[in-house]
Amino acid sequence: MIARVWTGDTPGTKSDEYLEYLEKTGVKECRATPGNRGVYVLRRVADGRAGFLFISLWESLDAIRAFAGADIDKAVYFPEDRDFLLEMDPHVRHYEVAVAETTGRDDPAC
Repeated sequence: MIARVWTGDTPGTKSDEYLEYLEKTGVKECRATPGNRGVYVLRRVADGRAGFLFISLWESLDAIRAFAGADIDKAVYFPEDRDFLLEMDPHVRHYEVAVAETTGRDDPAC
């Protein structure tokens, strides 16, 4: 499995609105692409900024190409991203998932 990792920052005041937009665009499109194994969106609000870490999981590089196009290292942006993001980093990073373990419980502390 391969993790595709993107990061971006918004003003803290736009954090909730951007999260809703992200769910309607990037999350939805990833999940609709065959070979997607899941999506995690992490958010950290501090000092007037909201940092987002978007991790999508994929079964293969070909599955990532189906989502991102031929240049899989290029970030995928949607039209209104410019209205929210403080910078538009053109790159993403990919990692081999070396360990993936969950508790299988609903306890958020685990």
